[in-house]
Amino acid sequence: MQKHKYSFFLLQKRLLALGCGVIFLFFVVIIKLFSIQIVGGKTLQTRAISQWTRDLSMSGLRGDIVDRNGEILATSYTTYNVYVRASNIKDADAVAKTLTEVLDVDFDWCLKKAQNKKVSESLIKQQVPFEKAKELIERDVDGIYLSETSSRYYPNEKLLSSVLGYCNIDGKGQFGLELFYDKLLKGLNGTTYTESDITGLELSNATTSYVQGMKGSTIQLTIDLSLTQALQMVVDLAQKEQQAKEVQAILMNPQNGEILAVATSNSFDLNNPPRDDLQTLLNFSKNTMITDVYEPGSTFKIFTTAAALEEKLTSLDERFYDPGFRIVDGQKIKCWKTTGHGSETLVEGFANSCNSVFMDLGLRLGTERFYNYLKKFGIGSKTGIDFVGESGGIMMTQGVVKNVDLARISFGQAVAVTPLQMLTSVCGVLSGTLFEPCFLKSVTNPNGIKKEYSCFAKTKTVSHETSQNILNMMEQVVSKSDGLYSFVPGYRIAGKTGTAQKYENGKIANGKYISSFVGAYPVENPQFALLLCVNEPGAGQYYANF
Repeated sequence: MQKHKYSFFLLQKRLLALGCGVIFLFFVVIIKLFSIQIVGGKTLQTRAISQWTRDLSMSGLRGDIVDRNGEILATSYTTYNVYVRASNIKDADAVAKTLTEVLDVDFDWCLKKAQNKKVSESLIKQQVPFEKAKELIERDVDGIYLSETSSRYYPNEKLLSSVLGYCNIDGKGQFGLELFYDKLLKGLNGTTYTESDITGLELSNATTSYVQGMKGSTIQLTIDLSLTQALQMVVDLAQKEQQAKEVQAILMNPQNGEILAVATSNSFDLNNPPRDDLQTLLNFSKNTMITDVYEPGSTFKIFTTAAALEEKLTSLDERFYDPGFRIVDGQKIKCWKTTGHGSETLVEGFANSCNSVFMDLGLRLGTERFYNYLKKFGIGSKTGIDFVGESGGIMMTQGVVKNVDLARISFGQAVAVTPLQMLTSVCGVLSGTLFEPCFLKSVTNPNGIKKEYSCFAKTKTVSHETSQNILNMMEQVVSKSDGLYSFVPGYRIAGKTGTAQKYENGKIANGKYISSFVGAYPVENPQFALLLCVNEPGAGQYYANF
């Protein structure tokens, strides 16, 4: 029998192969461990937790909305969602009876939920108040579970309804500032975990753990609640006196673009929105001061006058003659006073709101120069306000404008603006700077860190001299005897009225008008600018006469 001879070299080769094999296996194990623990660790951990626990979400409270003085405009409070877990229910009839008695829900419906073991949890009712939740806990019936959620509360009910907006039942902003600043306001949800077996049955002596939620940021608005309440009283009075389709008002600081107050006659209780009537809800929710346009009428003459004065194309004492009309491009365009105002200065023509004077100024400016000023004033473009759904107004394309169109634009026809755009542009003339209007004043995060905000200054518009001349001319409008409500002895108030016909389907709607007033106070350095619009006054008089 032949003996095998092993050389030292062959032994080395076999040891090397064995060593490489061990190293390879070790390397494979290391890669697998890395894959399990590092790459897929979180995923596998989540899957493991989901298999031996049952969880319920706890909604983080939504942040507050406060006015510039810290007064609460919108806040949240804790409510509860009620669930049943059929796998943990010993007596389905008792569970259904308890839920029916406490929550006023249908017994048969609850019974089906309590018997359905195909799902881990079944939702019974959302946003249950604390008193009802406490009663369910005290009854101590197996299989009923509660999770924290929140409900929104608006202490001023109808006030600022079109500005604040509201949330859906899940606490997400749907309209207004609730929607625009939803990411800042929404809270971080928490979770409760309860140990269970693979079938979802809660273990005896199970441990329940909590991951705490976090409240959303508090946003402070430029709005002043006291001023808003006062403005709402004025709007409600105008609505009652004029029997109008809608009355709107906006109050702004022309020196910085901050919106101080907003009021409308068409509002609803934010704590009880008409969710069962979708069309009514949408109509009330829309902020028409930001979304809808109208022909401004004579208030637009502020821009024509400012542009002409800035370009030195007229002076305060220049005289004009008004026979009651002007003929432009062969068309006769009447002044509102068809018999004419006769001879008058620019200041008198402004106070008389004489269309003929402004047609002359508009034609002197010419289309290109006039359009350049209107764009500088912000006419024809969005203001950039922190709100959803803003319209930019309507202006004729510059290249197609004829003299007859220019003449009409000069006194507020053939152009359309939103109420917000109109007031913002007027503020741009009165202060000499066009601002991007804003609602947001500051944001305070859950850690208490506060960040201040201010409205963006877009561009310089006119000189201080022109601004002051316009204010002085507007003061004379108010001082006239027909400024019935706007003139207050001892106060220097500037103002201008406007009346415009409404259009429907591209045609003038007979008997339908929008009357408006724009004012500022005090004349020497205006801190408040107001626009009041009366849509379709129905009390007989439709000419603006404030």
